[in-house]
Amino acid sequence: MSERSETERPADWVVVIPVKPAAHGKSRLQVPGVGREQLARAIALDTIEAAAAVARVIVVTDDPQTAAAARRLGAEICTDPGDGLDAAVAAGTALAGTDAHRAALLGDVPALRPEHLTAALRDAAAAPRAAVADADGTGTTLVTAAAGTPWASAFGSGSFARHLALGCVPLAIPDTSTLRRDVDTAEDLTAASTLGLGRRTAALLC
Repeated sequence: MSERSETERPADWVVVIPVKPAAHGKSRLQVPGVGREQLARAIALDTIEAAAAVARVIVVTDDPQTAAAARRLGAEICTDPGDGLDAAVAAGTALAGTDAHRAALLGDVPALRPEHLTAALRDAAAAPRAAVADADGTGTTLVTAAAGTPWASAFGSGSFARHLALGCVPLAIPDTSTLRRDVDTAEDLTAASTLGLGRRTAALLC
């Protein structure tokens, strides 16, 4: 359970979180005085911790340190097949099976609060497929597929339009939701910090 919130779990959801090895992730995230690898791992683990308060979590990664820490948070680990973000997500959703609702959550939302993810998943359960736009409205932080619906995703630059083309319903998530605040740059991190960062990320920035 996350230390930031006591949140009732929505039923029958599996959240898949792909995480690149910290040594290679977040290449555009440069914060003076903070190691990029350490910061990338902290961001991922804060995201995982928040999600694990809400649902069964499968982390797809080849980073042993991140995998070990994620297991301590209650997540299951799936080996990254190494063919890109959508292939990693597909591997995780395949492990989840089709009997549960499935969601792919990017591992870079360090301000995520469990109650915001819970609200999004409850709304998403009403649609075969759904998606949440990032803060600027062009990317995607969350994609879902209801139980029995084949998985499909198209992450990357400008992904929100592609997800809508795949049949995803756009979820009406407020601009202030922590679910929309993904972090790729120092400017993104500053914006996320106004919402309250997870404990690992916050500790590095003190």
